[in-house]
Amino acid sequence: MERQDDTVVSLRGVRAELGSRPVLRGIDLAVRRGEVVALLGANGSGKSTAVRSAIGQVPVTAGEVALFGTPLGRFRDWARVGYVPQRTTTEGGVPATVTEIVSAGRLARTRFGLFRGADRAAVREALERVGMADRAKDPVTALSGGQHQRVLIARALAVEPELLIMDEPMAGVDLASQEVLAHTLREEVGRGTAVLLVLHELGPLEPLIDRAVVLRDGCVLHDGPPPRASADIPPSSPLRSSRGYPQPGHDHVHPHDASGAAPIRTGPLS
Repeated sequence: MERQDDTVVSLRGVRAELGSRPVLRGIDLAVRRGEVVALLGANGSGKSTAVRSAIGQVPVTAGEVALFGTPLGRFRDWARVGYVPQRTTTEGGVPATVTEIVSAGRLARTRFGLFRGADRAAVREALERVGMADRAKDPVTALSGGQHQRVLIARALAVEPELLIMDEPMAGVDLASQEVLAHTLREEVGRGTAVLLVLHELGPLEPLIDRAVVLRDGCVLHDGPPPRASADIPPSSPLRSSRGYPQPGHDHVHPHDASGAAPIRTGPLS
């Protein structure tokens, strides 16, 4: 029987809409301490909406969301959560250096926004872990897509999270960055961090995945061991068409998130 104090994120009967269109239709999802859970599914199945609901960026219309046993509406300890949004192909806003972006992730651990030696050290360590320490002073606009993704991951790691949530971290990045991500996640899991990943395919992360939750049309189709090669799945199984592996023409921009917007902060919408 699952102990409540082991659960770091819980969605129970969660429904959510974007505009007037139902996206989540009553899903249940739980991640325990030290567990790595992959959210899989075809384009538009509700994966990104599910993780954004878990951190309050998409309001739920029914059901319950809790983080570390606390209902989302009362949760305030965001220093325990690291979030990596989908990387967008267009960048905007005020120009910033790599260090400035990663430092923003550390703010939840600071007092009154004042950085101390330990905070600066955490930022440096996060950059070293993703292989970007040598680009610390560079503007993020000078980075490749894979390098930018590493910076977003470093920003989430800088807070030293107990729960790491990542939305399609492998989308559109080079093989070197995929290998860095796999290595970094292996380190995080070794530290006892719980990880919830939105993936379109398991790829090099497959050995790290403890459980897969497959969504289809906003419903949980499968919750258990990760689906293996298609040869291992019976032809009659609905998983064969909803395993989370690439489909022709997939562009990693979800219909329920058509703007491509990827908010930087975590926490409830204001």
